Amino acid sequence: MHEVTLRMKQIKKSFSSVSVLKGVDLEARSGEVLALLGTNGAGKSTLMNTLCGLFKQNSGEIELDGKVVSFNNPTEAAEAGIAFVQQEMTLMPTMSIVDNLFLTNYKKKAGLIQYKELKEKCKEALAKLGCNYDPDTLIQNLGAGDRQLVQITRSLLMDPHIIIFDEATSSLTPREKQRLFKVIRSLRDSGATIIYITHMMDEISEICDKLMVLRDGVRSGMMDAKEYNKAELVSTMVGDKAKEMNSAHRTVKSFENSPVYMKVDHWTETGVVSDISFELHSGEVMGLWGLLGAGRTELVRAIYGADPIESGTITFNGKKYSPKSPADGLEAGIGLIPEDRKAQGCVLSLTIRENIVYSILKKISKVSVVQKKQEKEIVDQYIKELNVKTPSPEQLVKNLSGG
Repeated sequence: MHEVTLRMKQIKKSFSSVSVLKGVDLEARSGEVLALLGTNGAGKSTLMNTLCGLFKQNSGEIELDGKVVSFNNPTEAAEAGIAFVQQEMTLMPTMSIVDNLFLTNYKKKAGLIQYKELKEKCKEALAKLGCNYDPDTLIQNLGAGDRQLVQITRSLLMDPHIIIFDEATSSLTPREKQRLFKVIRSLRDSGATIIYITHMMDEISEICDKLMVLRDGVRSGMMDAKEYNKAELVSTMVGDKAKEMNSAHRTVKSFENSPVYMKVDHWTETGVVSDISFELHSGEVMGLWGLLGAGRTELVRAIYGADPIESGTITFNGKKYSPKSPADGLEAGIGLIPEDRKAQGCVLSLTIRENIVYSILKKISKVSVVQKKQEKEIVDQYIKELNVKTPSPEQLVKNLSGG
């Protein structure tokens, strides 16, 4: 039996009037990978942020190796051997890879940073994840998957004995994911304690040993990863909603006779994609699939107007469509949910209300004055429909959970 290295007892945490954690118990053991599962807003990230000192629990206690601990900030947690690979990017985009890896631990001699030595260590650390990036590459010049691998590398450099992965594979290709799994298995076999947050069912049996499920801030189940039943797991995660999901049947129909709503002809961007053409019919949902770097993001950004169209044409609702900016896309009725939600999808320093209406201010204004009644109706509608857990529309977006 592996020894328990981490215990969290009756952890409670509230933000204003919203109770996020309602007395959660967690045990994690050395040499095991514990999957922490739950729907968006279940409290997974909040529980881990509490462990790492980013949040302070309202009540409950945390034990490491049998001793009660209390961290005032993430630095104290890191010094105690806890590493947290967060879902959101925490790298400095305008700094190089090597600077990001050693930002808090520069190797110095006579007051000078020993970059030659640090770059060698950087290459060695990246190589463990199969990466051969130039240490001088700026983070902002890397793709989302590459940045995630750098972030993982930075956490592993600390040689932690408890490692938390929060949706670590969300931006990775299948090959990159397998390289990460190889590293996780090696860490587990060396006696590390791994907590693995994921929404991917296929990853559970492949990499995890035990499962713990959170639902609405409460631990709703514990299972063995090799014996779990998928239907039972889903029911544990969503409760009565599972019955609604099982009873819902979707009929796939043909849209060949439906009017063409958007048509892309011979879209080309040098070095990215070449001669892409497709049609999208009214009422149709089209899946756009491809590995990282295949051009998916570039295509939708061009349609939205965020990037210029180098070559090719777009017909939208029967008319030629040549967007010069996102404003043109919005005017045409096109919305974009970007890959990087934090940097491109929201203004974190603004409120939920301000973010919701940000792109439709002209539509809800008269003589440049926002119509407050209409604004409130729209904001309340979307908070309800999307089940945004918040005490108020005036809460800053930066204070919300990732989901």
